[in-house]
Amino acid sequence: MEELGWLAARLGAAWLAMVLALIVLPSALGVSLGISEAYMWVLVKTLEWATKRIEKGVKKPQPEVLKIPAANGIIERDETPMEKEIAGLHRMEFQFSDIFYFCRKGFEAIVEDEVTQRFSSEELVSWNLLTRTNVNFHYISLRLTVVWVIGVIVRYCFLLPLRFTLAAIGITSMIVGTTLVGQLPNSSVKNYLSEVVHLTCSRILVRALSGTIHYHNRENKPQKGGICVANHTSPIDAIILTNDGCYAMVGQVHGGLMGVIQRATVKACPHVWFERSEIKDRHLVTKRLREHVADKSKLPILIFPEGTCINNTSVMMFKKGSFEIGGTIYPVAIKYDPHYLLRIMTSWAIVCNVWYMPPMVRKEGEDAVQFANRVRSAIAHQGGLTELPWDGGLKRAKVKDSFKEEQQKNYSKMLVRNGSVGSLPTGTGVRLNGGSLKQILHNQP
Repeated sequence: MEELGWLAARLGAAWLAMVLALIVLPSALGVSLGISEAYMWVLVKTLEWATKRIEKGVKKPQPEVLKIPAANGIIERDETPMEKEIAGLHRMEFQFSDIFYFCRKGFEAIVEDEVTQRFSSEELVSWNLLTRTNVNFHYISLRLTVVWVIGVIVRYCFLLPLRFTLAAIGITSMIVGTTLVGQLPNSSVKNYLSEVVHLTCSRILVRALSGTIHYHNRENKPQKGGICVANHTSPIDAIILTNDGCYAMVGQVHGGLMGVIQRATVKACPHVWFERSEIKDRHLVTKRLREHVADKSKLPILIFPEGTCINNTSVMMFKKGSFEIGGTIYPVAIKYDPHYLLRIMTSWAIVCNVWYMPPMVRKEGEDAVQFANRVRSAIAHQGGLTELPWDGGLKRAKVKDSFKEEQQKNYSKMLVRNGSVGSLPTGTGVRLNGGSLKQILHNQP
């Protein structure tokens, strides 16, 4: 029994020494030994071979699939505006058959709305030798099955322990390092050490994900005193960006391990953590952000204006608060490769592209909402993502009555503009949501 314990201790020490020498130390120094590149080359070649074997093994012809870019939709929507569609039914006169238009839109929203599907897993184009796929795994050939079994063994018996080891080292180093640096008085030395700790730990954590990140247009990297805004896919977005530079982050207060990390890092770096539901917190955050932006010696602020994680297919509404502060906005588009992104600790790798975009400033006469929409459009275009006007918070909040009233107002204005209301028989009233057309148009109770 003692011999087994001694052997386990020796193996553990050898494992830890290998991890520290081949991964942690190069990560801390910001150098690469080429292991990740070689691993990715082998992985890509293996997946290409597996895909060819699958295509070769399928005997029956596959039906042609309608390609819907990034939306993963299951119904085909008619995007004709309300006025044109109803005009096609009759000559702009009020008819009770108009209700079918609204019924159809309601049925479409029940079957598949544009909000909730943005929080489910993105579908894959082809099998990635993992478990999630559009077509359940079926036997193709003995060689492909053997490769899949070997892949399971490699991922769960080698990659999983390796990644847990690296994650433990990275998180522990982050908590201990920022706590120690936080005890120093405010000075340039403290700021320098804080940046070193954040960069080093982020690089270790990226290695824990087997991350292969491609940074584009580095000449547009956010500068001190600026505001960096990016689309939000996963909590690891912050690690992906911090791997290439330090930021003062703004975000929701969390509990658990994430809360421990937040409380430790805020001692060394001027991060801003707040409770979204507290009005006082939001006003305090706005004040602190204005002060931060006014100081050109401080780190750029990193904000995810969507306020929630989206499934790598779309960019949803940007909250205007980030764009009311003033200063220069540095848009960043983040796009993950869905072939590799699954369960983080047991996937093959995390492949990600980050585009630094030219800085943007608020134009004369442009309000915060228009500015936010312009930045969102630029990020969506660069990342090849679908742009949606909906607030991501709708997944956990009740739909506002104003959204429903907006449709009623549009329909009412169309009828009034074309004289349809005046053509109704005497004594006939049109009431929508308990109010007359006049009340709705003038927004009266």
